[in-house]
Amino acid sequence: MKYRIVGSTVPAVEIAMEAGESMYTQSGGMAWKTEGIEMSTSTRGGFLKGLGRMFSGESFFMATYKATKPGQIAFSTTVPGSVLPLSLDHVDSMTIQKGAFLCAQSTVSLEVTFTKKLSSGFFGGEGFILQKLSGTGMVFLEVDGDAVEKTLAPGEVLYVDTGNVVAFENTVEFEAEMVKGLGNIFFGGEGLFLTKLTGPGKIILQTLNFGDFAGRIISRMPSNNG
Repeated sequence: MKYRIVGSTVPAVEIAMEAGESMYTQSGGMAWKTEGIEMSTSTRGGFLKGLGRMFSGESFFMATYKATKPGQIAFSTTVPGSVLPLSLDHVDSMTIQKGAFLCAQSTVSLEVTFTKKLSSGFFGGEGFILQKLSGTGMVFLEVDGDAVEKTLAPGEVLYVDTGNVVAFENTVEFEAEMVKGLGNIFFGGEGLFLTKLTGPGKIILQTLNFGDFAGRIISRMPSNNG
């Protein structure tokens, strides 16, 4: 499979498909395609898997595009940012935050997973429902802003604003930790909790927290109350 990233502000991944190859994405994820690429829609695993994806921020139905002859198909991001290609051929599995999945080859499995510690779910800011990628092949992630990749050594800890976490290997421990100090809690502007990532393993971060970005835009919009 060959691909290229096109665009810069709101980019897309354009994929050259041979006959018999297929890609899947959430409903509405396709931007354009050539003739000879047929779409089919399903829950990819049944009702419960579809329901789980809804809770993790994806659509209930997934669209699969299969090439009957050589052609091209493109999947675009929804906000300003970047597209991150990720191969699972040499990775056991990756955990991703909701909204990070863009598209993948049909040999890649996408399923709901949960944080190991309940406190991370209730207080982590993104909910305790995450998504797990496994299998083999290529997957493309939607990143807000730019992607930053780091590899943590065994026991190495990195604290991250929850909205800036994109993905991490299954060897990385994920939990939420409360900010220390009353002054920091009330006046620090970072919220009550940070995400604590403990190595070993690879992590992927994003430079833009779109939730905070959207909140700032909304706060500057004119009010009808005067």
